[in-house]
Amino acid sequence: MSRFAPIILIAAVIAAGLSLPGTASAATCSTARLPLPDASCTPGATNPDVTQSTINKTICVSGWTATVRPPTSYTNALKKQGITDYGYSDTNMSDYEEDHFLPLELGGAPRDPKNLWPEPHAGSKNAYSKDAVENRVKKAVCAGQVALVPAQKAMAANWTTAESVLGITPSLSPAAGVSVKKAMSSVFYSSRTRLIRVKAVGG
Repeated sequence: MSRFAPIILIAAVIAAGLSLPGTASAATCSTARLPLPDASCTPGATNPDVTQSTINKTICVSGWTATVRPPTSYTNALKKQGITDYGYSDTNMSDYEEDHFLPLELGGAPRDPKNLWPEPHAGSKNAYSKDAVENRVKKAVCAGQVALVPAQKAMAANWTTAESVLGITPSLSPAAGVSVKKAMSSVFYSSRTRLIRVKAVGG
């Protein structure tokens, strides 16, 4: 074998866009916009089956997203590649959600790689908080408070500000509601007790 053969082989591997064993691939997507993805890598994509005229047959039907959500056998491969593309130092796949940037709940494309990216679980604005925003915006769309396209545009522009842009006020969580009720009850009974005491003293 010629002594130049290994060099020729390496050149062929690089030309094919492959990585050599034991070498790290450079990040091709930026994390500068986190908690948002790199728009050049993950611009988002819509599902043509979901329009304003079909929301009552699609996204507003309970359980509908489960019928279009791709299996992990499909998304895990994209997640692994995405972790490399975004250059995350943490490569543990369980620390990320393969997120539909434009959510399925608002007519996002289920399988388009341009709409899927590894969204971190870490941070104050993360995959979990985005899920909560998605649910509230979807409820507003299905209640007729917001039209579908403006909701999609607001989420694609910046999900962290989508609710304020659309004029949606986050409702109290059940737990918060219970706390408020308990506090009000406490005030009521405390005031009632003071009135009874005053009445008893004053005759």
